[in-house]
Amino acid sequence: MSSHAQPAAPAHHARGVTLMLASTACFTANVLLIRALGQMESVNVWLVSCVRFAAGMVVVLALYRREFRFTRLFTQRRLALRGLVGGASVYGYYLTVVELGAGRATFINNTYVIIGALLAVWILGERFGTALAIGGVAALAGLALLTNAFGAGTPVNVYDLLGIAMAFASAYVVITIRQLHATEHTSTIFAAQCIYGLLICGAPALLTPQTVSLPATAMMIGAGVCAALGQISMTHGFRELSVAEGSLLQMLVPLGIAIGGATFFAERFTPQEIVGAALILGGTVFTALRR
Repeated sequence: MSSHAQPAAPAHHARGVTLMLASTACFTANVLLIRALGQMESVNVWLVSCVRFAAGMVVVLALYRREFRFTRLFTQRRLALRGLVGGASVYGYYLTVVELGAGRATFINNTYVIIGALLAVWILGERFGTALAIGGVAALAGLALLTNAFGAGTPVNVYDLLGIAMAFASAYVVITIRQLHATEHTSTIFAAQCIYGLLICGAPALLTPQTVSLPATAMMIGAGVCAALGQISMTHGFRELSVAEGSLLQMLVPLGIAIGGATFFAERFTPQEIVGAALILGGTVFTALRR
């Protein structure tokens, strides 16, 4: 049986949970900054993505100059696939948000938690016990309520299928991250997404040039740094946690965004959304504490 199937020691598990929680805070800050940017001025998604990936490379070179192995991004097939799939899934997710609405697109994308956990049982030999199943189902149900995923959406169409494909892509990425930890440093694994993401988004960004104000540029850079720190923390966290555990903790991000919306953008929680938030929190906490 694969070594990934063995449960982490308590200290390693606690470190993994801490890293995942830190990454959810960083990802939440990233989304809230992007949302504030949208209220400040309109910036095309290609440019925002490029700034995010470029900021990620700056963080990698600042923190892991000695550990990072640039040439391996092009000589190791699995690293290249991680970068290509991860970069393409960013665009696919943004497209489904535009066509389906943020709530429905986010719900479909986050089904990767269950998809990844089931695939990890088959590919990595990881366990998927009752606690993980209960936590995952509760968190998904809570996400559906929190985002009102299917309350007033469009009829099922090809973009729903694209959303499911992106969920499978996300599941593939987290499984690949777990596999790559056997041979690669966290910085190299993360840099694969940045480099290949820039290759994917760079041409469209150059074809749609845009002048951006200094405050908006600063906000984009800040959002990019938050995303980079979140991605590095998440990638390193998957060294300590199974696919199911690590992915489930990432479902706290939509909850954090909702709380940030209420705090900074004067949004109001409906009773349905409060129940959804409680289910997400309960599902993730229940799973994290069941050791």
